[in-house]
Amino acid sequence: MQDPAGPDAGREALRSGLAELVATTRKVCESLETVVTGRPDLARLAVAVLLAGGHLLVEDVPGVGKTTMAKALARTIDCRAGRVQFTPDLLPSDLTGVNIYRAASGEFEFRPGPVFNNVVIGDEINRASPKTQSALLECMEEGQVTVDGTTYPLPRPFLVVATQNPVEMEGTYPLPEAQRDRFTARLSVGYPDNAAELRMLDAQHTDDPLAHLSPVTTGEDMVRFATWVRAVHAAPAVKQYVLDLVGRTRGHAGLRLGASPRASLQLLRVAKAHAAMSGRQHVLPDDVQALATPVLAHRLILSTESRLAGTSAEQIVDEAVAMVPVPAAAAPGRGAPQGRVAESR
Repeated sequence: MQDPAGPDAGREALRSGLAELVATTRKVCESLETVVTGRPDLARLAVAVLLAGGHLLVEDVPGVGKTTMAKALARTIDCRAGRVQFTPDLLPSDLTGVNIYRAASGEFEFRPGPVFNNVVIGDEINRASPKTQSALLECMEEGQVTVDGTTYPLPRPFLVVATQNPVEMEGTYPLPEAQRDRFTARLSVGYPDNAAELRMLDAQHTDDPLAHLSPVTTGEDMVRFATWVRAVHAAPAVKQYVLDLVGRTRGHAGLRLGASPRASLQLLRVAKAHAAMSGRQHVLPDDVQALATPVLAHRLILSTESRLAGTSAEQIVDEAVAMVPVPAAAAPGRGAPQGRVAESR
């Protein structure tokens, strides 16, 4: 017999869980904004990717705070962070770990690599060879590492934040298509405006920007919040909207390669996180539109003609968003959790 109080109890639990999620993620974002000034959208996207169980690619010129932002996120959620400086001579075992023979015991002992942290910062990932870059694939996709036939689970939460310099810079290798597709979203920090850079000079000219950061939540809480994110409702019309956006990139004349089915799945997951952080129990087309460019653009491969014409992948995604009709019936269906959680101030 079905418990008549079951659906109501589930909705109330979701409402309560999202209320806590909204209040906590706001504090996390505010903490990150003290380090990366003038770009609150970057902090929000980073937290949404973490809640969606994804990974983040940060692309920009050196010196704009890419690595600092990743370290700040780890400190704010009270998690262990491991940093790897990618160089041309870095080996895959330098990331994943290696078995060391102990003569005293006559046995091999596994020494974990830096991927056995909650937040793994891969600094300048495109300065390493494609072979070493690919060592992250199993970690990112399956949350585990296999060394010499033995599989080791990685801690949770697990987030790879990889930074890369533009490929036009000396000594860089383009990321393989398969690896770019594993990154849920790509963001560009960009140069701060004059006012934001002045605030940075006032606040950071004498102190390390990370020195005054303290945790506002825990990794265990973020894992718990991720379960509430998965419970956020996505109506069939919203799912079809995601598919229509992604599908439009696959037949585009200006692309050699469009977005993959993995892109559809990750766009929906991050849209759920975006909705949850806004206090909603359901996804709106607005959530999908807000995330389309950071989730899809880095997966697209431009045709030669597009590159010569100066067309960017971001422009093609913007065109898809403008051309694909927004579903009229995107509200939650019958029996779906509804409503908006009031944000705590």
